[in-house]
Amino acid sequence: MLIALYLRDVAGLVGAGTPALSDVAPTVTASDHTMLISSVGGTDALRDQWEFWWGRLLQQVPGSQETLTPPNFPELAGMPALQRVAQAHYGAALTWSREQTHLYSVLAQQRETLGEHKILADLVQNREMELGRCARDFTLTIVEVPLAEQRAWFIEPNRLIMSSHLLDDQASFCSFVRPVVELLV
Repeated sequence: MLIALYLRDVAGLVGAGTPALSDVAPTVTASDHTMLISSVGGTDALRDQWEFWWGRLLQQVPGSQETLTPPNFPELAGMPALQRVAQAHYGAALTWSREQTHLYSVLAQQRETLGEHKILADLVQNREMELGRCARDFTLTIVEVPLAEQRAWFIEPNRLIMSSHLLDDQASFCSFVRPVVELLV
């Protein structure tokens, strides 16, 4: 997902995808790909291909990852504009995604040490007390990605994509996650 978001931002595909997530943080500078993709459908084709790929990534089972195989990226077969952008920026996208993964692992360790990860359990327990019953069995997959906007996006039926720093502001975190917990519990 990180590489996909990097490619979206470097291609300048503002507002692409459903849901339309904010730009990544740290910011990726957009490049002009007009000459690179003009013979394979241009920007409109690139946007459609990226959105198709993004939709496919959102449907994946948690924990599984679609890997990209340079230099031809057969995983993007039938998406020539996206393949060209991937070929042009794969090295930078891979480096950026590895840096973000490392930063996230440090952040996750800090949260574990400080007990910040318990806020979700607290939300569920509070909802159980409100309802006067135990929670139904449910799964909520939370995917944290480095996004500029501190918020979360619910993807039915049970996935939440959120900014990796949303937990830094527990009140904001609760405002986005509580309605989802209420729906699922």
